[in-house]
Amino acid sequence: MEKFKQLGLSEGILNAIDKAGFSEPSEIQEKTIPLVISGRDVIGSSATGSGKTLAFGAGIIDKVQRAGGIQALVLTPTRELAEQVAVNLRKFSFHKGLNVREIYGGVSMEPQIRGLRRAEIVVGTPGRILDHLKRRTLNLSKVRYLVLDEADRMLDMGFIRDVESIIRSCPDNRQTMLFSATISQEIKEISDRYMKNPSYVAVNNQVDPSKLYQVYYDVDPDMKFTLLAHLLKMEKEGVVMVFCNTRRNVDRLTKALHDQGIHARAIHGGLSQNKRSSTLQSFHERETLILVCTDVAARGLDIKDISHVYNFDIPVTDTDYIHRIGRTARAGKNGIAISFVSTGDHTEFRQISKSLNIERINTPKLNKTVSIIFSSNSDRKANRQRGRSPPGRGKGSERGRPGKRKEGRPRSNFRRR
Repeated sequence: MEKFKQLGLSEGILNAIDKAGFSEPSEIQEKTIPLVISGRDVIGSSATGSGKTLAFGAGIIDKVQRAGGIQALVLTPTRELAEQVAVNLRKFSFHKGLNVREIYGGVSMEPQIRGLRRAEIVVGTPGRILDHLKRRTLNLSKVRYLVLDEADRMLDMGFIRDVESIIRSCPDNRQTMLFSATISQEIKEISDRYMKNPSYVAVNNQVDPSKLYQVYYDVDPDMKFTLLAHLLKMEKEGVVMVFCNTRRNVDRLTKALHDQGIHARAIHGGLSQNKRSSTLQSFHERETLILVCTDVAARGLDIKDISHVYNFDIPVTDTDYIHRIGRTARAGKNGIAISFVSTGDHTEFRQISKSLNIERINTPKLNKTVSIIFSSNSDRKANRQRGRSPPGRGKGSERGRPGKRKEGRPRSNFRRR
């Protein structure tokens, strides 16, 4: 705890940190906490699971006063991340008795309205926060601390106008903290408009490249499921995340796996909150070892010890790819990222993989399990209609197939229980 003591935190928050089992600050915490305490605006480049919540939360908790109205607002892209952040802030602020409320869609407004009357810290998604502002059930006039968590994902999801409207509803003399895995031009423009001389904090990616093995299969669309089922059955241990680009593919893939006797759970934004929470609890407790998900639903979830990441659908952007594979090969453990490249995927995949060491493995000869085609082309069309354009489109683009060829399946030391 000696390093935490050197950061300038109060005795109360130090005791809460100690009780939570933290002995030393992570890199993002060590660099950010003193800046937050000093009142500086902060832009932090850090991945999920790096300890961001304590990094911004420790200083905020020390400064927020009980019964002083809503003094801190944390914006997150998803309900799951809002819940996760709120739980951690409650844990670290227990000694002060602060009232932390999470606000997100998919549930009744009335309990949220009652909770907001007593809240000192609010954590929420942009859409529902804006709903409360329009109803005048949320008053941000006393907000002194504003946090944009996973800012890049909020922009990817089309929340930019909502986020800016919320920022403008906060007092000008606030302290603003922005955290993002990547710092894009759009992020820089937001910081220029709404932040005051921010300090930049960048930390090393938690993923160990020497522990991460990246491979891809060039597979026909109608054989993708057969290949996935084959690989999952071959690996007897390990904790797996399978990424799809749409909710429909998540549902269809999960059902098809069940039909093949492979236990998997689905998570995406179209499920009820109870269903999502139940799925996450099952996965955290390792009752379920295979989670099929969309990028949006999985973003911000701090799930440890992922051994395999499958890109069943090739991600729409290289940023999404980095976020996906960043789930594995953490804390010195081995990890493997496996991508299925099908018709229509090669241009995008070539763009994604051009600076990465991704090895090609020849697809084994398999008998087709079921006749289901999960079309990545339709996925991209849906994404473009939502305003997201895949990278790598343009004149003269080539059919890229980088890497060496290798027969069979990727090497792995993992066995699923």
